[in-house]
Amino acid sequence: MTHTAAPSPTVVLVHGAFADASGYAGIILELEEAGITTLSPPNPLRGLSVDAEAVKAFVAAIDGPVVLVGHSYGGAVITQAAVDLDNVAALVYLAAFALDEGESAAELQEPFPPSLLATNARPSSYPAAGAAGGPDLFIALDGFRETFCADVPIATATVMAATQRPVAAACLGEKCTGAAWKSKPSWYLVSEHDNAISPDAERFMAERINATTETINGSHTAFIAQPVATAAFILKAVAHVRAG
Repeated sequence: MTHTAAPSPTVVLVHGAFADASGYAGIILELEEAGITTLSPPNPLRGLSVDAEAVKAFVAAIDGPVVLVGHSYGGAVITQAAVDLDNVAALVYLAAFALDEGESAAELQEPFPPSLLATNARPSSYPAAGAAGGPDLFIALDGFRETFCADVPIATATVMAATQRPVAAACLGEKCTGAAWKSKPSWYLVSEHDNAISPDAERFMAERINATTETINGSHTAFIAQPVATAAFILKAVAHVRAG
């Protein structure tokens, strides 16, 4: 009998808070060069249920298997969105929240050392439009690079800070309603010098979900500074799916 490899999956990249899909530019170019169709939809950042439903609808419309990748808060979104998506064949977490059912991003971080994000997050003076309630959160401009992207050039960090997308504060307190990693193989890339999520919390999550885990010598957005290494990590999940 001749073994037929599974079709090549589409990689879907879901961004996190304080950012948009443009941060994945380097990874997209690397994956496309490797022949992998890559898409990165907008994450609304309005609430975990809202955001997960938006990503779920986008992914459900894709023909064939999907490797679903999330960074930071985007990890919480893919965790919930993929629960009932049969075409999601693998999950990849990049310094991301791999929540359990009934758990919020805020709760998960409580046992671990506080990050710089806890110090440098600033609430808006107005309610977050389209969210359940409460303000939007931004990162203070003067602490943005150290908190979020310490390993990118200063000029890049300046633009990222000026164009950051706020996250509704309600997102971080909303509890996850389902954990797709319980039924789907997972990969986790820990950022060793993360100042937005404690690396100890990342290692805890990676171990809890029994992920194939590697550590990258970089910041919370190590995938921006090191797209080649990050794309190579994602391609390991792609290879797993291709192998069937």
